[in-house]
Amino acid sequence: MERIRAAALKTFAAHGTEAASLRVIAKAADTSVGLVQHHFGSKAGLIRAVDDYLLAVLGAALATPLPAPTTDPVAEVGRRVTTLIAEHPDVIDYLCRTLLDGTTTAAVIFDGLLAIGTARWDQLRQQQRARPDLDPTWAGLNPLILVLATLLLRTHIERHLPEPLTSPTQLHRWEHAVNALIRDGQLRD
Repeated sequence: MERIRAAALKTFAAHGTEAASLRVIAKAADTSVGLVQHHFGSKAGLIRAVDDYLLAVLGAALATPLPAPTTDPVAEVGRRVTTLIAEHPDVIDYLCRTLLDGTTTAAVIFDGLLAIGTARWDQLRQQQRARPDLDPTWAGLNPLILVLATLLLRTHIERHLPEPLTSPTQLHRWEHAVNALIRDGQLRD
């Protein structure tokens, strides 16, 4: 079952859910269409399973509370994001495809990620660690846009990097640059 879901995740990321057939997914999973249908019922059931997996991975990586007291919440969140990218590249590819395709799941994911970010910035504002003039809506949106835009434009960005964005060196470099931008722009001195 996990092998089928993993094959579906890769196939959906590469071709979108509309273009991917159960036959192609079954072949990628080295199984039969009948077994795919047995486990997931239909293509819609398989999409739901992949979407649920995506939400679970994102939630486990990003929604868990920050350790208290966290001296540098920006660095902690940055570490979680780069770890997610490094450890779950297929999930990231599917996330990008889902956001671009504008599925119902895309709205749920975007809104969920925004809620996580906004809650973190609300907490920092209550602790008087965020700038007092910080717009609460954009405090959550700006970091999310920085991350998602980088992932969505990765092929173009990589033309300007000495190695793939997902390499440890480039992920660290990107994390450091984004953290500095957020920290210097949204946190108090």
